[in-house]
Amino acid sequence: MSQDKHYIPPKPHSLAALPALMRVLWNGDGNLLDLLPAAAYRFPVGNLGYSRRSTVLFNDPDLVRHIMRDPDGIFPKSDLMVNALEHLIGESIFVTDGEKWRRQRAMIDPAFSHMRISHAFEAMQAAVNDYVHTLEASADSGEPLSLDLAMSQLTADIICRTVFSTSLDSQVAHDVFEDFTVFERSVAQVDIKRLIFEPAWTKAPQPQVVLDACTRIRSHLAALIDTHLAPDADYNDIASAVVAARDSDTQEPFTKDELIDQLGVFFLAGHETTASVLTWLFFICAQRPTLVAQMREEIDRVTGIEGGGEVEGATDGKITFEHMRQLPLLKAVFREALRLYPPITFMPRVAMEDTTVGPRKLPKGALVMISPWTLHRNGDYWENPHAFKPERFLQENESALTNGAYIPFGQGPHTCVGAGFAQTESLLIIAELLRRFDFEALNPNRVRPAARLTTRPREQIFCRVTRRSRS
Repeated sequence: MSQDKHYIPPKPHSLAALPALMRVLWNGDGNLLDLLPAAAYRFPVGNLGYSRRSTVLFNDPDLVRHIMRDPDGIFPKSDLMVNALEHLIGESIFVTDGEKWRRQRAMIDPAFSHMRISHAFEAMQAAVNDYVHTLEASADSGEPLSLDLAMSQLTADIICRTVFSTSLDSQVAHDVFEDFTVFERSVAQVDIKRLIFEPAWTKAPQPQVVLDACTRIRSHLAALIDTHLAPDADYNDIASAVVAARDSDTQEPFTKDELIDQLGVFFLAGHETTASVLTWLFFICAQRPTLVAQMREEIDRVTGIEGGGEVEGATDGKITFEHMRQLPLLKAVFREALRLYPPITFMPRVAMEDTTVGPRKLPKGALVMISPWTLHRNGDYWENPHAFKPERFLQENESALTNGAYIPFGQGPHTCVGAGFAQTESLLIIAELLRRFDFEALNPNRVRPAARLTTRPREQIFCRVTRRSRS
């Protein structure tokens, strides 16, 4: 991988704190990555900008672990996050804390143990196979496509099939996808002036376009849930497992509104976050042909598509669930893409009382920022932190990783319940698409990251797709 050792994919141009603030105010797009001062990538604990509300960024892995585990229950999820998402996913597991969160988590966990990833793999595979035909048509036409939109459509189709047993081709599922796109692009535009001048717990109004999108999404989700609540319903999917969930104390199920909340999270987190990292991964691969050749060699060898099957279990080219454990390079590339472009850029918490964390005193109402983006790019924990070096995550090098410095799926009790699902889905998509297609990014020098609801390109990345040459 010598070609890739010093490749630095797109990142913000870091400035000192005050110029960074002026840049964001001038641009007016609420991109919090541009707000991060250069020091945020170096200090263990420090102030984030200038505001009426104390905003403190923690990069020390031990302190981050303490805050995320929150043994005393004083660091719930930030009111900023709750306000942004409440119209869409209500009081769901993604925004709740304390006893309410524990009840929800206990009820939802069996949905993932019941709906084993190996069982969901067939639905994932069907969605990817269908999307291959879409990319073949794009390759044959020569028309550029939006990489962002392509990954969103594919991952949304997968989550529809695994959660609700319906493909994205259905009109309801397609409408839900379109409204999620509107929501993501509108709700996450941070009003920096409000953040600077308003005190803690000031509720920000959402634009009407966001409220309308949320209403439509919840209506569509309700219709999908109704199919699983019918007396003759006979499904074996995530939605049916959540419908069947019962409170261990009261034996009560989720109410209809609670089902909409919880399954809305599955859809949001299940497609948008995965689409985010895959967009960046395929863009990077488009710039690194040597790396792609190495990945293809691994895929071809494991699946037996070349050489008649060189490993036990090779299946003449068909990728199976068992192959997911036999692709260490693909897994390392995926994990490195997650390091550089964690889908959830910030995991804000709020101090519910005056307290002290490490060297820092925090007043009640302080915004406590945990940022996988800065933690994953801190030079104290990562050599050449902005460079794309997937070999960091090969098995022989993992012992050198700093414990707690890699948190793309969160940490502690709030670790993402779908982390294993996302990794399996992503490895399947990478393997199936890379072995069939070449991706050429158009105008790669214009690509810049932005922190919206997830870590997305500031502008869509357009690619030209061609069928892989085997000459």
